[in-house]
Amino acid sequence: MTVSRAVPNIRTDRPDETRDFFVELLGFEVAMDIGWVVTVASPTNPSVQVNIIDDDMSAPGISVGVADVDAVHARAVEQGLEIAYPLRDEEWGVRRFMLREPSGTIVNVVSHRSD
Repeated sequence: MTVSRAVPNIRTDRPDETRDFFVELLGFEVAMDIGWVVTVASPTNPSVQVNIIDDDMSAPGISVGVADVDAVHARAVEQGLEIAYPLRDEEWGVRRFMLREPSGTIVNVVSHRSD
C-alpha cells in the first residue's frame, strides 16, 4: 500500500483566524478552499499540509492519502473496523471513507480521483 501523505485536521469555530495564523505567521499558502474546509500547504514542500475544518462539520482527526482507497476500505471491512463514513466519491474530486482507529480517532482515508 502506498501512503502519499498524512494531514492533521484542525476543527475550529474560528476558521478564518486559524487560516490567517498559518498563512501570515508560518508562511503557508492556501491550496484549497471549498468553504467548510481550507487546506494550507508549505510553498516549498506542498506535501506539508494542514486542513482547517469548520466546527459545524463532523471532522476526522487526520486525513491519510493513499494510492488505492478501495483496497484500504476492503481491508478495513475485512478486519471488522468501524466505518464512520461510507466509501464514496465526493464532488471536489476525491474518493474517501472514514473509519475509527483503535484509540477512537476518526481517520479520513482518501484518494484523488483521476477522472
